Amino acid sequence: MELPLTFDFTGKVVVITGAGGILCGTMARAFAQAGAKVAALDLNGDEVKKLADGLKAEGFQCEGYQANVLVLDELEAVCEQIRSDLGACDILINGAGGNHPRATTDNEYHHEAKEGQKTFFDLDPNGVDFVFKLNFQGTLLPTQVFAKDMAKKQAGCILNVSSMNAYIPLTKIPAYSAAKAAVSNFTQWLATHFAKTGIRCNAIAPGFLLSNQNRALLFQPDGTPTPRSHKILSGTPMERFVESEELLGAVFFLCDERFSSAVTGVSIPIDAGFAAYSGV
Repeated sequence: MELPLTFDFTGKVVVITGAGGILCGTMARAFAQAGAKVAALDLNGDEVKKLADGLKAEGFQCEGYQANVLVLDELEAVCEQIRSDLGACDILINGAGGNHPRATTDNEYHHEAKEGQKTFFDLDPNGVDFVFKLNFQGTLLPTQVFAKDMAKKQAGCILNVSSMNAYIPLTKIPAYSAAKAAVSNFTQWLATHFAKTGIRCNAIAPGFLLSNQNRALLFQPDGTPTPRSHKILSGTPMERFVESEELLGAVFFLCDERFSSAVTGVSIPIDAGFAAYSGV
């Protein structure tokens, strides 16, 4: 074994969905800096093109592609373009996902609901359906498209982005919690299904990160923490939010076959201790 252990993804084609966001944008930058040829995908094409242009200006390899992870034809067309631009996918990171207000209740407990507030009984079925599709089908469809080349060459890595919600459902967001639980279950299914093809499939389960999606839930317009923020931090032993850069060690480990060749079907919590704390 060569020491010290260093991560080197030179020549690897890494496809990252949801790369227009903070979390997966950080991953895209890190893989590019580690030598990979990065394909950054997002529904917001301008955002990933800006990311790619910035990385190329620094001397790294990255291309940005507009793609809807729920539209198979779009994904197949983008996959073909990536093959032409960068090569066949070696590592797929399914990072696209999120919640929606129509699938969120206004109160943690039903007995606290006031007139005019959205309760469990008022959740919009279309909103719930959207959240499930975005998180579960938004993981399944890119895997169907990009894992084909992996199966042909009998090698590759799939990394899904689950959540602490998959272990402990959070109040107010039943659809998102259940959808992320489905992602974790699907990760195990894929790991078994592809076990004899040389493809490994794992997941990370981030704790509470500050993102564009949840900023309004965690901080008031004046920058002070919301009551929900206080509850989160009081239930987190390290008493802080997780930074996107703190995911990279686990991400690199799980994607580097030299160090994790026997690791498949696992989901690693990166949560500042949240899952370990009982509250007393």
